[in-house]
Amino acid sequence: MTAQKDQLGVGIVGCGNISGAYFRGLTRFDGLRIAGCTDLSQELARAAGDRYGVPVYDSVEALAAADDVDILVNLTPPLAHESVTRTLLATGKHVFTEKPLTASFATAAPLVAEARERGVLFGSAPDTFLGSAGQTARAAVDAGLIGEVIGASAFVTHSKAELWHPDPTFLFTRGGGPALDMGPYYIAALVNLLGPVASVAASARIGSPVRPVSTPGRRVDSIEVSIPTHASATLDFASGAIGTVLASFDVWDHNLPFIELYGSQGTLSVPDPNNYDDTVRVRLHDEAEWRELPAAIDGFTCGVPEELLPLRGPGVADLAAAITGEPFRTSSDFALHVLEVLDAIANGTDGAQALTTTCERPEPATATWRSAVTEETATA
Repeated sequence: MTAQKDQLGVGIVGCGNISGAYFRGLTRFDGLRIAGCTDLSQELARAAGDRYGVPVYDSVEALAAADDVDILVNLTPPLAHESVTRTLLATGKHVFTEKPLTASFATAAPLVAEARERGVLFGSAPDTFLGSAGQTARAAVDAGLIGEVIGASAFVTHSKAELWHPDPTFLFTRGGGPALDMGPYYIAALVNLLGPVASVAASARIGSPVRPVSTPGRRVDSIEVSIPTHASATLDFASGAIGTVLASFDVWDHNLPFIELYGSQGTLSVPDPNNYDDTVRVRLHDEAEWRELPAAIDGFTCGVPEELLPLRGPGVADLAAAITGEPFRTSSDFALHVLEVLDAIANGTDGAQALTTTCERPEPATATWRSAVTEETATA
């Protein structure tokens, strides 16, 4: 219905903290145009509309009804993802949501089925594996640089939110926790590199049951923890690789890597998967030192002034390209599989738990963005 357009219109639903990264980042794609925004708080919506020069709508329904809106982007908090996404899918428009798909695998699976029944595309963050770091690591694996990948490790550690966030309660209740908060970046990166996971065995527990908050200007003094905050898991990949994952809000300080792959001929060190562009390093068994790999594609954030970061948007552009038949790398099938892995890690398992989903390993990406960000169009 939209393949003939030179530009596809994007409607932003949710104008909270992460929305600025999308408003700024989406300007990097010539084929996309932000056509409007809305939020339950009209004050937030009007502030975003004024800042980024886009129309403001008083409801999701009004935004979706606009003729120039082709894709709806859900940037609401995780606990709202299920209800908001259901509303968005019912409009018949294509939908992209921030991570995770929903706050649990059980609530996400019906939405993926509904999107398929309605014949609309449904995509989800994280999309950071589409950046130069994720694609450089992917190219190295595909080329056999470290030989057969035997094992992998990933360490999802604490952001120390109690020291800087005025009310980090949401991180320690349903819909939060280290697996669902930061874990999507790590598991998506691993599935991009190694393919789908066949089974998960995990143990999880609450660390400190009460978390003091010391943030200046804090809105709460302490948090009663209601979900596991420390989990350790073994992932058996369908490829035969074995992954070790630690996801913890109880690991504050450490000397751990982000992600490493261990192959028959060497080790690959993958940087923070929360970022698009960073350095990938390798050390083969016969090499005395680590060395940096040249980037396989151009970086999405390279050359962007510090004050305009962070940026988001490649996943939305990936969905837009899929409308015309290009590979859909950030599909809800991919995100649902990632979420099932995360659910198992977050809640623990009774022995090895065979997964009920699988997915295609995403096609390697090519950088199709153009550096259109300016201080005029992307005010921080």
